[in-house]
Amino acid sequence: MIQKDFQNNLKLYEYLKDFITPEKLQKIENLVNERSNFIVPVLEDIYQFRNAGAIVRSMEAFGFQTLYALENRNSFIPESSVSRGADKWIDIHFMQSNIDSLKKIKDKGYLIATISPEKTAINIQNYIPNQPTAVIFGTEFRGISKDFLDFSDVCIQIPMLGFTESLNVSVAAGICFYEMRNKLEKSNLNWKLTQQEKLNLKIKWAINSVSSGEEIAKHYLKNVKI
Repeated sequence: MIQKDFQNNLKLYEYLKDFITPEKLQKIENLVNERSNFIVPVLEDIYQFRNAGAIVRSMEAFGFQTLYALENRNSFIPESSVSRGADKWIDIHFMQSNIDSLKKIKDKGYLIATISPEKTAINIQNYIPNQPTAVIFGTEFRGISKDFLDFSDVCIQIPMLGFTESLNVSVAAGICFYEMRNKLEKSNLNWKLTQQEKLNLKIKWAINSVSSGEEIAKHYLKNVKI
């Protein structure tokens, strides 16, 4: 649906706005200003559908837009009763769970960070995300693979104050999203979406907000010369 030209995209969005309720339109206009791709979660072969759903729900609630689901033995399928439709509003990219995928993410300009209770890890309360960061969460039980730990630029830990040595991956992700969002809010970093990214996202949300949204957009693009 997305065109390369900003003005053409703007025309498409203006057309789609006529099919959206005023309440939904206002929500789209407000929430797009809070979205960010500065922090992107990377999930290593998550296999429990409920964990997948919970992570998607948490990241969307804290305004993070893009997720990389690295699949190996398991498929990333968020449990709908847990995600509550959050996957409808974010962008999920599916990739193979290997170092090559991490290299591709790093080539996009992201620092690679792992969330793991290593002795040399930085306490998340002390970590400052001063550049775009891809945050890796490991698979259930085994955690992050050694190859991923070795490849990462920084390792971050959530301090544990009880007998329990680790957290459920979805809980760890929720804590991380909260901490990262809080730090971005207090920073002077340019961490929000560009105007082009905002417009592209508004088009996506508009399409997802109306019945037969894809068909409506296709009809416009087919019949209107832009």
